[in-house]
Amino acid sequence: MASRSAGFTLVEVLIALAITAVVATLAYGSLSAVITAVESGRANAERIYEVNRAFTILSRDMRQFVARPVRDEFGELEPSMTGGPAARFLLSLTRAGWHNSTQLPRSNLQRVNYVWEEDTLWRESYPVLDRAGDTEPARVRLLDDVELVELRFLGSLEEVNAGRGSDLDSRSWSENWIADTSQPGVELPVPLAVELTVQLTDWGELRRLYALPPL
Repeated sequence: MASRSAGFTLVEVLIALAITAVVATLAYGSLSAVITAVESGRANAERIYEVNRAFTILSRDMRQFVARPVRDEFGELEPSMTGGPAARFLLSLTRAGWHNSTQLPRSNLQRVNYVWEEDTLWRESYPVLDRAGDTEPARVRLLDDVELVELRFLGSLEEVNAGRGSDLDSRSWSENWIADTSQPGVELPVPLAVELTVQLTDWGELRRLYALPPL
């Protein structure tokens, strides 16, 4: 008798293809979920780094603040710290601790500005304290997706009011810290503390309170 060769029927082939398709779909779904989780974790890590870096730089500038007025590019005197909606910059201050590892002929003091433009927070720094007309700042992007930035300046201890718990009620603090143009020649004093509130698109409201170093 002639032997018959074994093989798969059409139904068996279709069943095998269906099982393979189901397994492939499940495997792809699991792989896609893992890739999405990895990308989300990487994005969150980068965002955490960006936010921490921005506040670290700002905190360092605040801790190293010095009461040294400067001359702007128009020859006008700028107080050692100014800020608020009515000021030229969101925040402008003189800080110490500008390391000079290459021994350049410059001061260890530095003038920095914080600028909020188009949902982005920038930091500007000048190569000299007293600027000339052609002095350009170096600009660094600090933080993206910034919906709101607010500053409050504590001018005196009489403005200190207790809030809930250990919080301070800063509603009576000044929104602007600028020189009074009606009193020319009167030096703008240094605030005792600065409260910074930043509203981020993804993280919501972040608030920091900086007590300025004693003069």
